[in-house]
Amino acid sequence: MDLTTIVLILDSSVRLATPLLLACLAGLYSERSGIFDIGLEGKMLAGAFFAAAAAYWTGSAWLGLLAAIAASIVLALVHGFASITQRGNQIVSGVAINFLAAGMTALLGQAWFSQGGRTPQLGGDARFGAITLPGAEALRDVPVVGEIYYELISGHNLIVYVAFLMVPLTWWVLFRTRFGLRLRAVGQNPAAVDTAGVSVPFLRYRAVIICGVLTGVAGAYLAIAQSAGFIVNMSAGKGYIALAALIFAKWRPWPAMGACFLFGFLDAVSIRLQGANVPVIGEVPVQFMQALPYILTVILLAGFIGRAVPPKAGGIPYVKER
Repeated sequence: MDLTTIVLILDSSVRLATPLLLACLAGLYSERSGIFDIGLEGKMLAGAFFAAAAAYWTGSAWLGLLAAIAASIVLALVHGFASITQRGNQIVSGVAINFLAAGMTALLGQAWFSQGGRTPQLGGDARFGAITLPGAEALRDVPVVGEIYYELISGHNLIVYVAFLMVPLTWWVLFRTRFGLRLRAVGQNPAAVDTAGVSVPFLRYRAVIICGVLTGVAGAYLAIAQSAGFIVNMSAGKGYIALAALIFAKWRPWPAMGACFLFGFLDAVSIRLQGANVPVIGEVPVQFMQALPYILTVILLAGFIGRAVPPKAGGIPYVKER
């Protein structure tokens, strides 16, 4: 395997890891506050649909992004209302959001565009285009360094760079700010936070809103950056993979980036190897290669991460003592 092939696989890994990373960081904020969110998948899907719809109607990728964030925040607030205010079961609420988003996007897509749930193809300013970093063209023909800089680092759209910049920002927010300290504390011992005079519900609502913003951006990436429109169920389980990556990373930002990149890499390799001839085995069935990332996800979670301890108050409704 030559350098060009390796760089192309890594480039695909970055693109495929981006929505996983955004969704994983979204779940990180929510679950660190004590609100388990299995509805990442549904919020991504809703964000993707409304991003594509708004971008098609307005011709602006930025308005599509705002629509995606707004739709995802609405679903996040629904989950917050059920889990925080009404103290309902957080898993049931998250599953309901996934079902709601799957049905709603297909129904509205057919009603609005009459293309079987799809949106029309997008182009021009309705999509986020690739960004060529300074010096990329000049270094393009330089061996090794130029190829890595031009193909792997440069040439991505804005959301890709934002996603990876969110990792150090999330680390700084969680471990170097008062808000982050309180967020981690409310996920471990909400009664102590309440005793200190900090509103537990308000803090958790802020966490689920941040979760909504990031899943909205992830959905927008799928529809108006990585692709050129919305198709039914285009999130394709990425929200669940992001949850697996979050557990794999033990609810920490830097390991979360590594886990998401690993899953993106496995996905890129599976695409690359479809139809390829493997020694002894022969041609690998396409279906097996498509299932490979999910199989390896189960294997990694089952045997390689050790004990992953979630926030102590996670999934437990907080009832203020009187």
